[in-house]
Amino acid sequence: MRLYSFEKLEVWQLSRKLLKKVYRMTDTFPKEERFNLTSQIQRSALSVASNLAEGSGRVSGKEQARFTEIAYSSLLELLNQLIIASDLNYLEEHKVNALRPLIIEIGNKLNSLRQSQLRKDNK
Repeated sequence: MRLYSFEKLEVWQLSRKLLKKVYRMTDTFPKEERFNLTSQIQRSALSVASNLAEGSGRVSGKEQARFTEIAYSSLLELLNQLIIASDLNYLEEHKVNALRPLIIEIGNKLNSLRQSQLRKDNK
């Protein structure tokens, strides 16, 4: 079976792990939030992995870096939404804090990947 380049990225694999955790966490949200905050949180988490995949199909490093930047922005959006969910008592604060190390790791890897992609065009 052929693997695409994004499937080999550790940061993409970690973003899938985060996505699964987020989906499990949002299962406990109130039903009336299904199409509001729940959906937003899930879409933000999905956007991290999806933008890495989409960016891998771009030719230039600058274009790839733009999608990695969008993935990073989605990661920050996700963290913000999780904090808000905690503020609204949909999530316990310790559950959000338990995700922080993974979010930080993904963020660091996204920043490193973006720098690498930008250097690609300068060679």
